[in-house]
Amino acid sequence: MVLLAFLAGLALVVIGISVAAMRGVRLWRRLKRTGGRFTAELAAFDERAARTERLLAEADRSSRDLEVALERLRVSRARLQVLLDAVERAKRRTRWVRAFLPVP
Repeated sequence: MVLLAFLAGLALVVIGISVAAMRGVRLWRRLKRTGGRFTAELAAFDERAARTERLLAEADRSSRDLEVALERLRVSRARLQVLLDAVERAKRRTRWVRAFLPVP
């Protein structure tokens, strides 16, 4: 009777250890897979962050280029306005000459 109880207890202990070992292996595999996913996601995040930094640097450079181009445009427009004013003054000064010219 004692031997039967001992064997039953031993069987339960062996079954319990095997169940715990299987669950432990399953947990270890799941943690390994999850760690791999975290590593992959972190690598993808790093790649996206580097791409964002590159794009921001390009946008900053483009913005500086745009400011330089706008300054050149302001200077060109000022020169054009001076020339247009000079042409307008010349037209006003020579308007009386046109009265004597034949109309084509």
